[in-house]
Amino acid sequence: MAKILIIEDEQAIRNVLSNIISEEDKSYEVDLAENGLEGLEKLTKDSYDLVLCDIKMPKMDGIELLDKAIEIQPDITIVMISGHGDIETAVDCIKKGAFDYISKPPDLNRLLNTVRNGIDRKNLVVQNKVLKKKVSKKYEMVGNSPALAKIHQMIDRVAPTDARVLIMGANGTGKELIAHAIHEKSERSKAPMVEVNCAAIPSELIESELFGHEKGAFTSAIKQRKGKFETADGGTLFLDEVGDMSLKAQAKVLRALQEHKISRVGSDKEIKVNVRVLAATNKDLQKEIKEGNFREDLYHRLGVILIKNPSLDERKDDIPVLTTHFNKQICGEHGIAEKTFSPKALAALQSYTWSGNIREFRNVIERLIILCSDTISKEDVESFAGKQ
Repeated sequence: MAKILIIEDEQAIRNVLSNIISEEDKSYEVDLAENGLEGLEKLTKDSYDLVLCDIKMPKMDGIELLDKAIEIQPDITIVMISGHGDIETAVDCIKKGAFDYISKPPDLNRLLNTVRNGIDRKNLVVQNKVLKKKVSKKYEMVGNSPALAKIHQMIDRVAPTDARVLIMGANGTGKELIAHAIHEKSERSKAPMVEVNCAAIPSELIESELFGHEKGAFTSAIKQRKGKFETADGGTLFLDEVGDMSLKAQAKVLRALQEHKISRVGSDKEIKVNVRVLAATNKDLQKEIKEGNFREDLYHRLGVILIKNPSLDERKDDIPVLTTHFNKQICGEHGIAEKTFSPKALAALQSYTWSGNIREFRNVIERLIILCSDTISKEDVESFAGKQ
C-alpha cells in the first residue's frame, strides 16, 4: 500500500487532489497537511512513498519544505505544485531534488501519471537498496583477528584516495573482498566497479576486453564494443589475477595508467578515461619480473599501495566467527535450519591447515551442513573435512 502526503493550504484543492488520487487506486493511503510546518512534522514522524507539495503556503513555503524534507529523507519523492508556475521555478525545484513539477490547475492525466511514476521511482529506490545490501553482504569481510584488523585499517586509509592498490595473496584468501571494500568506501562508490579476471580471458582477447574494439577490427568483431576501461569510467576497474596478463596487454594498460587515455582495438582515436585501478594477484610479481613475464614499470604503477591479504592459517582466530557466518549463509541458501557446531568441532576446524584458504573452508562447512545432523561434532569434522 502506497502512502501519499498532500501538503496544500487551500482546503478545496487539498480535498480534490485527495479524492482524485483515492479514486484512481483504492490501495493508496492519502494523508493531508494544510501548511508546510504541519507537512514537515508529518514527514519527521512517518515515511511516505510520494509527497505532493504546494509552493506558495503560509508559515513555510514549499521550496523551504523541499530542502528540509530531503535532509530528513534523502530518497524522498516530492512533486511540487504551484499556481504561479514558471520555467525558472520548475528548474529550481528539480535542481533541489524534486521528482517533478506540476502547474495548477493540474491536468488530470498528467497528475495521475506523475503519481504512478513517483511511486514506481520510490519502489525502485527501495529495491536498489535491498540489492546493494545483498551485494555488500556477499562481499562482507568476516573476522576479528589482528591480521584482518590491519587490513581494515589499510582499507580505511586508502579508500578515500584515488591511489592505485595492488592486492597480493594466495588463491582463496578473498582478495576481491578487499577490492570491493575499497570501492564501497571511496568517493567513486556510486559509480560502477567493473571486474576483469585476466586469467580467465585468452591472451588474444584480453586487449579487446579491456579497451574495446571497432567493427571489423578482427574476424569476430561484427560490431563496435566498449571495453572495461570505458565501462568503468568514473568508477573503479578491478584487474583480478593481473599477473596472468600478456606482455602486449600490459604495455597498453601501462599507457592507460600514465596518460588516462585508451584506444580501442582497430582504432587510433584516443578516448579519455577517469578510472581508479585496483589489481590483485596470487603470483610473486618480483619473481615474474626477473623471469621476464611482467613489466617492472607496470608493477610500480599498479603498486602505489601494496596490501598483503593473510591466509586463513594466519587468522585462525576467525574460524569460529567464519563458521557462524557460513552456517547462516549456507543454511539460508538451502532453506534449512541452522546447524550447531560443538566447541570440539570448532577446535578441530582450527587445528587444520587450510591450503585452499577461505574458499576451501566454506566448501567444508557446506559439506558438513549437508551431510551431518543438527549438531556437528568433532567426529563429523574428522570424517567429512577431507583432512588427514
